[in-house]
Amino acid sequence: MTTSDKRYMALALGLASRGLGQVWPNPAVGCVIVKEGRIAGRGWTQPSGRPHAETIALEQAGSLAKGATAYVSLEPCAHHGNTPPCAEALVAAGIACVVSALEDPDPRVAGQGHEKLRQAGIEVATGVMHAEAEGLNRGFLLRVEQNRPLLTLKLASSFDGRIATATGESKWITGPDARRAVHAMRARHDAVMVGAGTARADDPSLTVRGLGVTRQPVRVVASRRLDLPLSSQLASTAKEVPVWICHGPEADSSLVSAWQGIGAKTLVCKTVSGQLDAASILQALAEQGLTRVFCEGGGALAASLLSADLVDDLIGFGAGVTIGAEGQPSIGALGLARLSEARRFRLLSVRSVGSDILHHWTRS
Repeated sequence: MTTSDKRYMALALGLASRGLGQVWPNPAVGCVIVKEGRIAGRGWTQPSGRPHAETIALEQAGSLAKGATAYVSLEPCAHHGNTPPCAEALVAAGIACVVSALEDPDPRVAGQGHEKLRQAGIEVATGVMHAEAEGLNRGFLLRVEQNRPLLTLKLASSFDGRIATATGESKWITGPDARRAVHAMRARHDAVMVGAGTARADDPSLTVRGLGVTRQPVRVVASRRLDLPLSSQLASTAKEVPVWICHGPEADSSLVSAWQGIGAKTLVCKTVSGQLDAASILQALAEQGLTRVFCEGGGALAASLLSADLVDDLIGFGAGVTIGAEGQPSIGALGLARLSEARRFRLLSVRSVGSDILHHWTRS
């Protein structure tokens, strides 16, 4: 791997990141085509997953693609779907060499894209910036390999770990800069998820505002009984921005019909000990194509996800305010008897956001 290989692959990965939250169920891919040391074309997967990165880059490169090198952040696809395989497009364009970061684990590809290229006489190099490519597409890889999306748990709390006062007041613990940062985080995920208690108490819209996104994240509510107000913001906008409700099999059929009638999608999930099973929720979302889910609480849902060891990233916003023991905790009961039973996360970054602190943790 040369310095130039790393430089062009880093550019491809940067382009790919622009698709996060916009391209599900497809992976976010970037492609850079280089001819004689100059960039001839570049592209990234477009909203809703089409066109693919390679298609856009090849169109930009035109005749310059012949004899060029293509740097792709994920193995070019090899199967026929809504569009022909990208591997065939690279062959047809006369590409001489393909450098990819990562093999696609999707059974429809899984090395077949690289093999098509080699059979056509194209030089193929793999594994360039492999770890970085894995990190970028963790959600897609988890969906293919474990049948669940990446789960980011975001909590905004007081200095003493409270998300609301004893009366339920929570707007606003953190400041406007933190709230803007949350909108940017929502935009990089396929879905925003909350529990039924948060949906009832806060009546949230869960949309991305002020960033001009072309594809809003799906709004997901976990509600075992589906006892959510049909007068809510989510209900009134369900036909404009998708609303999916994960509920238990015991939910009243009339409520299921009512939510479906206003445009929401309802997903039946398993229950365990009278509560929605967290693993079943994520499996249902993965089967609908989601790769990245941004959970904004509340405490009971957060505890359920943590107890099931399904949280991949923790995002915490801490405000310089104290509420006291009578306030509502950010995370519900976990039933831990020993500190050794608590999952440890690895700190990635800490920074100030306006008057608040943002800390980002990931699986250790």
